[in-house]
Amino acid sequence: MNHSDFSYDVGVIGGCGHVGLPLALLIASKRRRVLIYDIDEQAVARVRAGTMPFREDGADALLAADLAADALDCTTGPAELAKCRVIILIVGTPVDEHLNPSFDAIPRALERCLPFLRDEQVLVLRSTVYPGTSAKVQRWLRSRGLNTSVAFCPERVAQGHSLREFAALPQIVSAFDERGMQVVQELFRSMTDDLVVMQPMEAELAKLLTNAWRYIQFATVNQFYMIAERHGLDFDRILEGSKHNYPRLAGMPGPGYAAGPCLFKDTMQLAAFSQNQFFLGHAAMLVNEGLPAFVVEQLAQKLPLAERTVGILGMSFKAESDDPRSSLSYKLKKILTLQARRVLCTDPYVSDRELVPLEQVLAEADAIIVGTPHQAYRSVSVRPGVVVMDVWSVLS
Repeated sequence: MNHSDFSYDVGVIGGCGHVGLPLALLIASKRRRVLIYDIDEQAVARVRAGTMPFREDGADALLAADLAADALDCTTGPAELAKCRVIILIVGTPVDEHLNPSFDAIPRALERCLPFLRDEQVLVLRSTVYPGTSAKVQRWLRSRGLNTSVAFCPERVAQGHSLREFAALPQIVSAFDERGMQVVQELFRSMTDDLVVMQPMEAELAKLLTNAWRYIQFATVNQFYMIAERHGLDFDRILEGSKHNYPRLAGMPGPGYAAGPCLFKDTMQLAAFSQNQFFLGHAAMLVNEGLPAFVVEQLAQKLPLAERTVGILGMSFKAESDDPRSSLSYKLKKILTLQARRVLCTDPYVSDRELVPLEQVLAEADAIIVGTPHQAYRSVSVRPGVVVMDVWSVLS
């Protein structure tokens, strides 16, 4: 098969998700033909119709432009992958109930696509993976008689801001052979001139380190927050005073619920890779995952929860997002359901039948916990006498 036999420059497996779709849109905007393959029929139908299945800054206009330029196709069947010169695989790589990496997702996706993979193609793994997974995928392909080049090029963008950050942040690229390296450098150079070349296992570990570092940072400041709160001190004043014109603390984040589909999971993958000797990672998990229980404990000291209605503002895992995956707001809800008379939850973006309007929460709740720091909450007025637990310092 020659390059002329490829109808598409790039095929994205899992291309309707939060990582795959922004990447597919950006590549298509660079005068390359892109095929999106995803098993989510509803998401594929929406993308075909020109509608984003989730919130992403700038994506609506880019999707419309790519479709108008006939640069983007979308399918629920894998057969068209045979016509793609480069295939980018993006699937979820969770940890299991024992906090160990789950290796099922990638082989399951590849098995479905195996009849349509070709020797002349380059397979790029984009999802966060346990170190050594890329080499395992290469061996898997070889055992099935395929000489497809394998590369690992991790994404490191913030969900919701992917399109902007692709151009602003360096791209890590790695591959097992010269052909694969040449192809991925050419592909990602169309989005940024700043490429970082690594060996595949180095790149795999670099991605885990990036997210684990952020998770530990959040845990550190959350621990500081809990120490101050237990002593009745105003942590906002302490943090602001500590950072004021003091460059060594310039990068310290504020406290908040450290959640989402990446930080916790990747920290646990790194812990597994270290034979569970990653004590900082495990400590960070205990702090971050313990923050909801701490907040409820503090609230219970202020009013009798069994007689009260508690409202949670924000259920997505981060501000201005419609993604509730691994959101600690739902952990808050579970804890409160056991202790409070009633729990009311609201979010302007998340689709959940159990959510109620913000106005109802504000009218009926005896206490309010800010779960997600959406901008909309900064102008919220709370009734006199309502107890507020606002880790994010969003409510005025």
